[in-house]
Amino acid sequence: MQDVVNTEQAQAWNGPEGSHWARNQDRWNAVNEGFNEPLLDAAGITGDHRVLDLGCGSGQTTRLAALRAPRGRALGLDLSGPMLAEARARAEQEGITNASFVQGDTQVYPFEEGSFDAAVSRYGVMFFADPLAAFGNLGRALRPGGRLAFVCPADATLNGWVAAMASLRDFLPVGDFGRPGQPGMFSLAAPDRIREVLTAAGFVGIGINQAQAYGTWGHGAEDAAAFLLGTGPGRHLMEQADPATRSRARGTLTDHLRAQEAPDGTVRLLSTSWLVTADRPADPSDIPQ
Repeated sequence: MQDVVNTEQAQAWNGPEGSHWARNQDRWNAVNEGFNEPLLDAAGITGDHRVLDLGCGSGQTTRLAALRAPRGRALGLDLSGPMLAEARARAEQEGITNASFVQGDTQVYPFEEGSFDAAVSRYGVMFFADPLAAFGNLGRALRPGGRLAFVCPADATLNGWVAAMASLRDFLPVGDFGRPGQPGMFSLAAPDRIREVLTAAGFVGIGINQAQAYGTWGHGAEDAAAFLLGTGPGRHLMEQADPATRSRARGTLTDHLRAQEAPDGTVRLLSTSWLVTADRPADPSDIPQ
């Protein structure tokens, strides 16, 4: 792997969390894939585009971008070795030959300047240790006039999985799920923070629009509860409790999710996110050096 400065995230995504996401890539795609089409549409990908997918994980969005650019190419970049191994395997299984994957840190990856027409990210830009450095480096990777499009979570209270986990406050130290501007999943939840970072990184034409989609978290409340408690935040909370408390927490979460079951037993929760677009200035002289 190339040089890494975001060492905390690299450790997490090459440890249990990355392995969990790799093993459960189909389940995580079922949670998040409602944002795929809006994201790729916003990026304006065409047949010969060169596309960069940031925080690509197991590569679903990279593969979809490659299919939209059959005469171009798509490169997925991620910190996680386990997830990238799954991404490469899926691309091979699906016969997608114009998608490739590399392990690296967006903040310092040695992109060739102007080598991409578009960059996309589905929930891959919230954990940068230095967002300005990361977006600045990304901007240099885009050609003049190139487009950035990404999806990141909006306010925590507008997301169904947060409400589900908050039902455990009587048993577990749930906390507040992070604050806008601070490192974590909701670091870009405030639109003013998004504009501040992207503007400082040299982007123009910034657009921020709310996007919502229902994701499938499981088939039956018990299955969905087990999946939520098996995620990194869920595991962390459960590890702090004794067996009796864990049992009560699991039962409470299952009861909460039972109210979300569809007639076929599917548990679907609403996610509310920001769909963000921005451009590298078309005139190279307007790009901060």
